[in-house]
Amino acid sequence: MRLRFITSTPLNVPQGSGTYIGITALANALQNLGVEIDWLTPHFTLPIYTAQRLLFNRNLKFRRLIPCDATIGFDMDGYTLPRKPSLHIASIKGVIADEMRFESGLTRATMRIQAACERAHVHRAHAVITTSQYSAQRIHSLYQLAKTPRIVPELIDLNAWRNLSHGMPHFSQPLREVGTTSAGPFTVLSVSRFYPRKRLDVLLRAAARLRARVPDLQVRIVGGGPEESRLKRICQEERLEGTVKWLENISQQELVREYKHCDLFCLPSVQEGFGIVFLEAMASGKPIVAAHAAAIPEVVQHGLLVEPDNDEALAAALERLYRDKSLRDSLASASAEFVQRFDAPLVAKQFLRVIEQELSNPSNS
Repeated sequence: MRLRFITSTPLNVPQGSGTYIGITALANALQNLGVEIDWLTPHFTLPIYTAQRLLFNRNLKFRRLIPCDATIGFDMDGYTLPRKPSLHIASIKGVIADEMRFESGLTRATMRIQAACERAHVHRAHAVITTSQYSAQRIHSLYQLAKTPRIVPELIDLNAWRNLSHGMPHFSQPLREVGTTSAGPFTVLSVSRFYPRKRLDVLLRAAARLRARVPDLQVRIVGGGPEESRLKRICQEERLEGTVKWLENISQQELVREYKHCDLFCLPSVQEGFGIVFLEAMASGKPIVAAHAAAIPEVVQHGLLVEPDNDEALAAALERLYRDKSLRDSLASASAEFVQRFDAPLVAKQFLRVIEQELSNPSNS
């Protein structure tokens, strides 16, 4: 089988974030199954990302395309292509109209344009694939889509993840008894792009609440993005300079090390179409604390989920795991078992099965 992947998402982790990780992991897994992948990506850059996406999609109409079995356009990309001659699938990683609710100003305005293009894309495509029931519902309500999106979850290459971990020094936290602080730092890891919807400010305020109750607390935050200045200002206001460590542009090997050496993973995001970082935490055998919002309850089925935007509740959940190693271990064990269903070879086969079903659907001819 030959598939065409269309994406204007930057093909690197700092800019492309989880969307880049999900698309490339899917491509690699499909290629391992013998599928040929042709990539259509921008060959130019513009200072404004939305302008780059729009121009890239406009130019698609004039491209001479190699014949293939199906075209997969990710998010808004591919909305200008005709429905024929090949099967066209809109694969929605993150519902832009849902994400933009948490933005303002120019960012919200540019995302509104992208959302209109994504709406056109899902209506033009023969079929729509998305990663969670939550995203499927948002596509239906925000884009008024009559057809039901197919669900294929995000994936993680567990074998590759374990290979990255191989050879690292073994690390484990000593048993902590209630009220003791002599076992070394209690490390909370968070990984995300710094967008308002990720609610890293809630994590910082929870850390400030915990400073006296968990005196050996260390919060390590991996990422970067438009909220960086505001978040670091909050960090200073809450006097967390000795508690919070900011990590930017680290390698995949270093990221795996951060997961391996932490006690738990926390991301209080209020909008996730799926959340690949949660799979990474599970694959690393770490318990998770997150907000009960969006697709997170579908993904984090063995973790502590708290009320969104509630730093007091978040602090209580973090403290609970600090004081209860047996709970940390049981949640981590259950998550490590649960994440097996998202292993790349299994999910790639699910994706391929959907493509084959749509190819055999007479209404798509």
